[in-house]
This record gives sequence, C-alpha cells and structure tokens, in this order.
Amino acid sequence: MKNLNKFFAASLLVLGLSAQAQDGDNPWALSFGVNAVDTRTSANGSGVFDQPFKVKDNWNIFPSVSYVSLNRYLADGFSVGATGSINRITKLVYQSDVNPMDYVAVNPGDLEYYALDGHIRYSFMPLIKSKVIEPTLSIGGGYQWVGDFDAATLNGGAGLTYWFAETVGLSWQAVYKYSFADNRANADRATGIPTHFQHLVGLTFRFGGVDTDNDGIYDKYDACPDVAGPKNLNGCPDTDGDGVLDKDDSCVDVAGLAAFAGCPDTDGDGIQDSEDACVDVAGIKSLKGCPDADGDGIADKDDKCPTTKGPRDNQGCPYPDTDGDGVLDKDDKCPNVKGVASNNGCPEVAITSEAVDRLNAYAKTILFNSGKSSFKQETFAVLQSITAILKQYPTAKFSIEGHTDSDGKDAANQKLSEERAAAVKNYLIENGVAASRLTSAGFGESKPIDSNKTAKGKANNRRVEVKLVN
Repeated sequence: MKNLNKFFAASLLVLGLSAQAQDGDNPWALSFGVNAVDTRTSANGSGVFDQPFKVKDNWNIFPSVSYVSLNRYLADGFSVGATGSINRITKLVYQSDVNPMDYVAVNPGDLEYYALDGHIRYSFMPLIKSKVIEPTLSIGGGYQWVGDFDAATLNGGAGLTYWFAETVGLSWQAVYKYSFADNRANADRATGIPTHFQHLVGLTFRFGGVDTDNDGIYDKYDACPDVAGPKNLNGCPDTDGDGVLDKDDSCVDVAGLAAFAGCPDTDGDGIQDSEDACVDVAGIKSLKGCPDADGDGIADKDDKCPTTKGPRDNQGCPYPDTDGDGVLDKDDKCPNVKGVASNNGCPEVAITSEAVDRLNAYAKTILFNSGKSSFKQETFAVLQSITAILKQYPTAKFSIEGHTDSDGKDAANQKLSEERAAAVKNYLIENGVAASRLTSAGFGESKPIDSNKTAKGKANNRRVEVKLVN
C-alpha cells in the first residue's frame, strides 16, 4: 500500500503539471481502462515476440480500471503525455537457466505493480487523412515498482484508436518496456523487475476546445464566438437566411441581397426597397424605381397616358391634333382645318398681286434720314403695315431691294442702297417675320425708274421695293 500511495501521488503530480493550458481543437486527451502485463521475455530478447498473445499463460490482467493517461497535443501530429497504471503480478515468466529456449511461469506472490510513464507520441491520422482511424507510435520512459523493487524503463509503443464520435474513441496500445534493473530476467531474481510488455485498452476522451456559444464551432474558428451560428457561415448567425451575416446585415429580419447589405429588392430592378418608390413593380433608377412604359420621362403612376408619350405639362398625355396637320391644337390657329406649320396650322394662302402692289405702294413711302439708313419717325407706321401683310402669307418669300438717285459717287450710292435695304429687312425680322423668308440687296443708282435730271425724278429713284420671290 505504501507503493500505491507513491503511485497516486506521482500521478497527480504529472496531471497537475500537464494540465496548465487549454487551447486549440480539443488538445487534451484523457484515457482510462484496463491494462495487462506480459513478462515473457529473455535477457537476449530471443523470446520476446514468439508468443505475444498467449493471454491465459502469460498475461497479468487487473480486473478493474487500472490505468489513466493524459495527453497534450503539440503540433504536426506530435503530442506528449503521461500514463499511470496498477496491476498485480501473478504470472512471472522467465527464461530457464537449464535450457534458454524454455520459459518458466511462476507465481511470485501476487506482487503489486505500479508504473508511471511519460511519452512522446506521433499520430498518423493527418497522413492517412482519416477522421475515424488513428494509428500511433510512441517513445518514452518510465519508472516501475514491483514488490519491493523499483527501476527505470525505456519504452516504445504502438497504438490504434477508433473514434466513433468526434471526441470519444476506443483505444488500444502495446508498450515494450526495457528494464534497466540488473535482475530483470533471471529465475534466481524472480521478484525483480523484468523487461515486459504492457497492453492498455480503454476509452479516450478529447477535450479542451472552447465553444462559448455552443454552436459546434470552436472559438478559434468561430467568427462570432459569442453568438450561435451555422458552420457554413463560420459560426455567425443569419437570422433571415439570406446569406448575409447579421453583423453585416442592415435588414436582419428580412431576407435581402448582399449587394444591398442584406436589404431586399422585391421587384428585382436593382433598387433596394428603402429607396424604391414602386416596391412591387420594376422600374428605373432615374424615376426612383418606378416604371415608365412609354418612355416619356414620367413615371406610370403619375402619367395619365402611361402607354403614350406626352409632355409633363399635359400629365404625360400627348396634345391633340384634331385636324391631323401635324400642328398640335394648342399651337394650331386653325385646329379644325388642315394647314401647314409655317402658317400656324392654317391652310397656305398664295399671295395675291394686289397684296404685292400694296407692299410696293407702302415701300415707296419709306423715308430715310438724308444720306443715312435710319428711318424717319413717320415711316414706322408704314413698316408696321408691310409687316402685317407679310404675316398674312407666311410661306411667301420676298427680296428687299434698295435704290438711290445719281447724286454723289457711285460707290457711296451702292453702299447706301444696300444699308437701306438691310435696315428694312432687319426691321421685319425683329417684328416677327421669319428671316428665312427675306433677302436684301442694294443696286445704287444703276436701276432708275425716272429721270435723274429733275427733283421729282430723283425722288422717285430713291426708293425701296418689295419683290415676291418665286
């Protein structure tokens, strides 16, 4: 019992020294179960492996939980650990001094067996890429107490664990313990500590991984360690199931799109609902997500004629053109009679010869300041009359021609006639006559209509003529 106390004290010391840190994926492994001690061996090792499983004749099995082992994973398949075990030696097998090929089994008197062993273990599990089968090799050393004897051993072992759950497995290990005691194999020292095999079978539990939120994902891999979430989202929750993590989701309770930070776009028009004025109908961004069927720039919901283009000032409806002349009624001065745009929707009227005569009669009375192209005040009434006649015939085109008498130099007269014709033309344009209908030209003194030898003749020659252009 004295040795038993030593064993448990040493075991607690090893466990206390080994269990100082917990991190990683379940880095700790605790095993316990039954052990068997096989002392069939020899000084030269010739009989060590000839009958490894002769259980009934050679094995000492303690019929209770008789070992406990604690391992700490390091890295790259390597781990370190310690094992404490107890047994009772009732079958001590040793090599005969008479015939070294013979082995003798004796009962040394139910000797108590205690062992405390340390090891470095390598797991082949990463190499074979298995999540169930774990073969291992180990090397280490220990100290054994048998009866009143004790000695150190050099250990080498192999093991196999079947993991039938992530953290629970059934393990087997065989360890060859080479004893450094002088009396390890002789019959005369049968109560010594021989070199022997120890077999261990039991359950192994892995632990030490931290999963704060209990979502099955260890904190070291969990992007949201304090909130439970699915594995495919690295442990973060997605309440609305839209694939956008709650921590990145602006609309946690409503399924949406990643492009809109988890907020929905019900009508699929690329505009999220919070910015969409027409949530249930696809539309365009310029109209805040509302449709414009006729493409007139007015949202259908505000368009009185959603399938026909129309101006905004008519609520999206086209203005009518009752007479079908291409001039909308709002601009048509003859809305019920086909006309032309140049005549404001009214029918085109050919200018009469009487109208031309009246124009020229008015033109002859246009008075300019002497030697200038500026009008005398009394001429403006004449110009207004000419303007009124031209507007009555909006499609007719005219040439404004200027003439002078023979007084003065030819060049000066030519220039003055051009300027006076242009002055009349500009007045008409400024007062609403289309510039495309008018041209102007000056002929100086080259086209007299009367004699330049009399004052009356000269007055007749100083004139402006309005001619119809066919």
